[in-house]
Amino acid sequence: MTLTLKTSSPSSNRSTPKPFPGDDDSHFLRYRSYGAQTTTLFFVLASLSLFVIFSLYSSPNAIYFATTRQAKPGTVTYVINVRDSSHIRRIKAEGVLWPGWEVMMIVSPEDNVMPLESNYTCFYPNGEKLTAKFAVSLPFTNRTTFKCKLPGVYRHHHPIPTPILASSRSFELSPETRWPDLPLWNFVVFDTISTEHDVVLFVKGPNRGLGSNKPPGTFRCVFGEESDSAVRTTVTSSVQEVFRCPFPNVTMDYPVKIYLERVATEKEAMKVVPSVAYFSPKRTLVEPREKSLLCATTMVYNVAKYLREWVMYHATIGIQRFIIYDNGSDDELNDVVEGLKSERYDVTKVLWIWPKTQEAGFSHAAVYGKDMCTWMMYLDVDEFLFSPVWSNKSKPSDQMIRSLLPSDQSMIGQVSFKSLEFGPSNQTRHPAGGVTQGYTCRREEEQRHKSIVLLSAVEHSLYTAIHHFSLKGEYEWRVADKEEGVVNHYKYQAWREFKAKFKRRVSAYVVDWTRVSNPTSRDRTPGLGFKPIEPEGWPQKFCEVMDMRLKRLTEKWFGYPEKNGYRMAWQR
Repeated sequence: MTLTLKTSSPSSNRSTPKPFPGDDDSHFLRYRSYGAQTTTLFFVLASLSLFVIFSLYSSPNAIYFATTRQAKPGTVTYVINVRDSSHIRRIKAEGVLWPGWEVMMIVSPEDNVMPLESNYTCFYPNGEKLTAKFAVSLPFTNRTTFKCKLPGVYRHHHPIPTPILASSRSFELSPETRWPDLPLWNFVVFDTISTEHDVVLFVKGPNRGLGSNKPPGTFRCVFGEESDSAVRTTVTSSVQEVFRCPFPNVTMDYPVKIYLERVATEKEAMKVVPSVAYFSPKRTLVEPREKSLLCATTMVYNVAKYLREWVMYHATIGIQRFIIYDNGSDDELNDVVEGLKSERYDVTKVLWIWPKTQEAGFSHAAVYGKDMCTWMMYLDVDEFLFSPVWSNKSKPSDQMIRSLLPSDQSMIGQVSFKSLEFGPSNQTRHPAGGVTQGYTCRREEEQRHKSIVLLSAVEHSLYTAIHHFSLKGEYEWRVADKEEGVVNHYKYQAWREFKAKFKRRVSAYVVDWTRVSNPTSRDRTPGLGFKPIEPEGWPQKFCEVMDMRLKRLTEKWFGYPEKNGYRMAWQR
């Protein structure tokens, strides 16, 4: 509450008196007076103060006065902060146990939370109160999230109780407080996206492991809390972490909680997968505008230093729009994205915080991007599409990638390009000119592939192996010859960069590189083992073929000659 009392301004030939002794910010009320106004103003202020104090302290919500400052000569301003005890309340939220013994608390859509205005706290049954730190606001739903630590006493406890989220440490728990089981990050319905005809659920757990997809008929989608009033629809597709089911055919109050239910059999009882996801009918996710022919998407974590080079290079050769899935970065990613947008690059950042869900994120992008893009290139930020036939081009063209795709009359729905994996190339730190300039020595053998996909050709299940999608029956998949195009994958970089990358990966296949799990995965590094210790001779590893083609090409297209070499366009 702010009260302002205007007084007449002092005359120009009258000096401003000094403040009273002790007249500083520690006082609840502060005033200055001028000349003969002092006595009158004093009684006015005293009367007003007594009135305000009496009124506030007679209210159960009043707690304290704040310090004040004089706004300008001739006015007296009082700022009285009133802490409303009715704001000390429980927040309706769901929790998920995150890797690293953190609890992610996700506020329900019907609860409004201002994350910077209260001392949010997680309460546990044993009486512990731990600070709940604001994390992020989820996209599309704008749900606020907080993180709090899980007390050690519960780290080997099963089941783990879900903490109570409250707006203050002063919140008092009811003796009847219930403590539902806390879902784990690897067994939960964590997100949804709606199409024109159905809803897509992203679910960790039921189809765990390669080749373990359960038949769709063994599941149902449940709209509403687990009760007789909930509406159930059949699951039409069950692949990886992606489940699809029709909309309910009844009117409901949206958004509504949505679950995945495993149907009971003679051998197994019905089981409901915990959920933190809500369903709403399809709504416009992006501003309507002309559809782009060529888009690119990737999932990133703390790779801001690489993004400018990746975006600027691919935009110059034909990518019109970039959709960046942020897997919880805490580096300068936002600043880099905003900087690129200010330079008129079309970059959209989608917050995708869920751990180890790269496949699900790519499937999400196939749905999310369908209204915006015709073709989508799926490439990591350390991967650069390159055609040897471009080497003799004096300048790039925005038709270059388009020339690698089939004609409009073709029934080819996906084009894939083999990868060439580059080694550290004697680098000991991130090259100032970027990865295309610093890494020039690679392995001889071609590795895997990456793809550009016609989104309308993607099969209903949205199955992806990161490197390619399953297509509808009428479409064909083409793998380009390496003379047409390849992907330069700057995979094994300077040790400090490589170590940071593999310490925390978005890949779904290797959850933790320090654990002896899935040791034969190609996501693991040959000879690295399970400890973050630099292998002997790392700077020279994986160097079998010197390949300077893209270095020379980008130098020609993006380099500015300087006294000691070249400065690349993406250098800041």
